[in-house]
Amino acid sequence: MPFKRIFHYYWLQTKKYKWSFYFTFIIYGLAVVFSNILNPILYKKIIDAVTQKIPSGDLKSDLFFILFEIVIVVVSYQILYRLGDYFIINFQSNVIREIHNDTFKRLMNNSYIFFSNNFSGSLVAKAKRFASSFERLTDIISYNFWFTIVQLAGVFIVLFIQVPKIGLLLFVWSIIYIFITTLFIRKKIKYDLLEAEADSKVTARFSDTISNILNIKIFSGREREKRDFGDTTFDEYKKRKKSGLFGNFESAVQAFLMGTFQLAVLYTMVNLWLDGSISTGMLVLIQTFMFSVFDHLWDFGKSMTNFFKSLSNAKEMVDIFDTVPDILDPQNPETLKIKEGHIVFKNVFFKYNDKQEVLSNFNFEIKPGEGVGLVGHSGVGKSTITKLLLRFNDISEGTITIDGQNIKNITQDDLRSAIAYVPQEPILFHRSIRENIAYSKPDATEEEIINVAKKAHAHEFIIKLPNGYDTKVGERGIKLSGGERQRVAIARAMLKNAPIIVLDEATSSLDSVSESYIHDAFKELMKDKTTLVIAHRLSTVQEMDRIIVLSEGKIAEQGTHGDLLEKKSVYADLWEHQTGGFLK
Repeated sequence: MPFKRIFHYYWLQTKKYKWSFYFTFIIYGLAVVFSNILNPILYKKIIDAVTQKIPSGDLKSDLFFILFEIVIVVVSYQILYRLGDYFIINFQSNVIREIHNDTFKRLMNNSYIFFSNNFSGSLVAKAKRFASSFERLTDIISYNFWFTIVQLAGVFIVLFIQVPKIGLLLFVWSIIYIFITTLFIRKKIKYDLLEAEADSKVTARFSDTISNILNIKIFSGREREKRDFGDTTFDEYKKRKKSGLFGNFESAVQAFLMGTFQLAVLYTMVNLWLDGSISTGMLVLIQTFMFSVFDHLWDFGKSMTNFFKSLSNAKEMVDIFDTVPDILDPQNPETLKIKEGHIVFKNVFFKYNDKQEVLSNFNFEIKPGEGVGLVGHSGVGKSTITKLLLRFNDISEGTITIDGQNIKNITQDDLRSAIAYVPQEPILFHRSIRENIAYSKPDATEEEIINVAKKAHAHEFIIKLPNGYDTKVGERGIKLSGGERQRVAIARAMLKNAPIIVLDEATSSLDSVSESYIHDAFKELMKDKTTLVIAHRLSTVQEMDRIIVLSEGKIAEQGTHGDLLEKKSVYADLWEHQTGGFLK
């Protein structure tokens, strides 16, 4: 397990609040010394005083002085514990906030492909476990490891000074105990990793099922999903049980070691007391120390198990952090120069996952202000071209330039700021319609939002909703129909007012009447802008300046709608096979 990598990412945020971190250990350390070392010693003094064979005349004053010392010690460690709690709460709250922010930022650096290949529910679960693991780790280190270390150190010092034989016995036994416990923990890590992996699969399966509940209902898949989810949880159950049973065996061995040592210490103490080598108070002090040490070491073993389990939970997110994103910004990006929208694909090669090539030596140009439609059968590379233009994927060879600027030489955010993109299946935030439309221009006025909504023919249905523009649309916009989501997405793209417009089946969810209205809005939107429209419905592109027909990743033919029909080739064949603008 990459312990160093996990602690590296935690330390990046911890060091911002390192003084709270240090003060926590100093204060808790003092509190343990006062409560678990000095306090028992004072009680030993009381027992020794009251068990004298011949009470001295100063016994009363001595006892009251000891009681006064106990009051000082008790008050001191209570204050120290509360002060330590304050520092650790302040420290954890700040660092967990920083961890959440840093995790979010690192995830956002990944490409669209990364999120397509990972369940959103699983990513959320891993991110939450990464933050909660930090809280558990700091609790274990502070309350268990540190308390145990300070306690053992204090006990060793006192016993080596007062009763060297018992001190040496405790030291040797502690080394053996910690060594055996460590061997168990190293073995248990493997089980904990398997359990964490299985738990992630349960979360991912659960999330995938919930997000596809409509499909489950439509295809009567409830029983099948229940069975498959049961298989997933059963696998997690087996791994959790195996880890738990091994932990139980570990506890049995630890209990045996402690029982054996307790008998050895009792035997040694009784002999020393009978010989007069130790007082009654010392006998009680040793026994008090033993109980305290046993409690801490028992917790130490459990804490070590929980410590490595928390590291196992954190590892999944660290593995993501350590994976280099497949789409990277240049180290020294150029200033964005895109204004006109002159797009050129030159000798472009591209294939998914190093498999079959989608584009081979592909050359393609859209002049500034030109409207171009891309058509062809599914799988010929239409959507691939938009993904390459937006750098959702990177080309294998060749160059893509806009206004003479290589898109790889600028940041992804700068590139996409110059392109208004409406995908085939627009996804909306579970926020208000106003927020969704204004997402492309956060400082947009109410007038601007309503204006683009009217142009996209969304205003009509929005004002009929109970809360109008303040209506929440549900997760992924599920409360709206497909056509309504599409209109909101089109309004959002209009508001962006970018020099380049990319419409990927942007009218596919609209009825014919709505589509005709949208076409009017598009005509205004596309004035003096470079526009790329991908469509299966050929009526969407018949008024474009130029139509490009793709076949097997290459340009089969291009021209206006009329020119292509006259050629009676690929485009004409597509047109003839349509009914009402749809491909059969």
